[in-house]
Amino acid sequence: MANLLRGEIDAEIGGERRTLCLTLGALAELEAAFGACDVIALAERFQRGGLSARDLAVIIACGLRGGGAEVSDDDVAAMRAPGGLNG
Repeated sequence: MANLLRGEIDAEIGGERRTLCLTLGALAELEAAFGACDVIALAERFQRGGLSARDLAVIIACGLRGGGAEVSDDDVAAMRAPGGLNG
């Protein structure tokens, strides 16, 4: 179960209820994945929009790993969520 005080959220992904958390490690992974030199540059990158499906898989995978899951970006890309992207 997610602990909101630690910044965790729960989501149903891949047929399971999973916890995502944006830890410092997850942020560092996102900086590296998107070629951002710092958190501000990462935020600016996301504000510009234009995220691809692959980008979303990377973001979700980083959040899942921050929540303690052992998943790869490719694992997440193959998962389904109820309601699709809107879900």
